[in-house]
Amino acid sequence: MKTTTWAGYVSRGQAPQPLPGNDERGRRRWDPDEVRRFPRPGAGRSRAGAGPDAEAVLAEMREVAEQIEELRARQRELLGAGKRQGLEVLAMARALGISRQTAYSWLDDA
Repeated sequence: MKTTTWAGYVSRGQAPQPLPGNDERGRRRWDPDEVRRFPRPGAGRSRAGAGPDAEAVLAEMREVAEQIEELRARQRELLGAGKRQGLEVLAMARALGISRQTAYSWLDDA
């Protein structure tokens, strides 16, 4: 692991505790074997060691993502209905909580 990566873990409080005392230059030290065994958090980390609580959170995330997609589809339907009613794009975008650019791109896709 790169020194900068380790420094990030240390600064975020994710690294194990350093060895007592400092080196001759006043820097903290860690046990090399403990650093090698350290389970790296973050994007590249494998879920192999994730427990049931972590899996439950991931399942809930997937459920929320599905709900968001359903709501987004409903937003598109309402946008089309608003266009057929002659509503202005800016008013519809504001009501739907989307940008005008998004509204225009959705209308172009319809």
